[in-house]
Amino acid sequence: MEGMSPSEASGAPEAGPAADLPAVAPQLRELRRRASLTLEAAARAAGLSPAHLSRLETGQRQPSLPMLLALARIYGTTVSDLLGETAAERDAVVRAADVEPTAAGGWAYWPAGAPGRGMQALRVQVPYGSQGDIVRVHPGEEWLYVLGGRLRLRLGDATHLLTRGDSAHFDSLTPHRIAAADPDGVELLFVHTLLQSPTATLCLGPLTGGTP
Repeated sequence: MEGMSPSEASGAPEAGPAADLPAVAPQLRELRRRASLTLEAAARAAGLSPAHLSRLETGQRQPSLPMLLALARIYGTTVSDLLGETAAERDAVVRAADVEPTAAGGWAYWPAGAPGRGMQALRVQVPYGSQGDIVRVHPGEEWLYVLGGRLRLRLGDATHLLTRGDSAHFDSLTPHRIAAADPDGVELLFVHTLLQSPTATLCLGPLTGGTP
């Protein structure tokens, strides 16, 4: 809903202060200014209230991974850039021993690809009950593969239960949401195309929907 943050719209509690993500706040502010977007315009495109985006930019709130993905698309950049990560540009090989997990709003993710590419690959741990009521709609494509646990995937009016070894590839303009189906959460390999243009109007932002 316009003027409401995803957590406000879904009734989920907001994440706490971003103590474990010190680089996020200044990066969010700098990239928004670099994209020549006002706080109000960027917040509207991301489906957030200006007050909520302001709290993210000042470090008073911790962004969830869906928020980071939405803002990255709006600013024409990557989640790695938003987090201030310093991985070598266009390094073809990602060594497991060199990658540390990053926490974002209860989610955890590990980069599984190089920055600066047209696609972004992540290994994601989705906890149970986190962001399950947020429906997203945006240009691009998404592909995901279940590494462990069970995933509840909503695509348009259809709901799918995916287990280990199952995958899905879909147009991101289809309203979609993902949620862990079990208390132990679900682990995914997640690939999405990046929105290279910083034009905020290209991002339709998240919608809200009821529990399937």
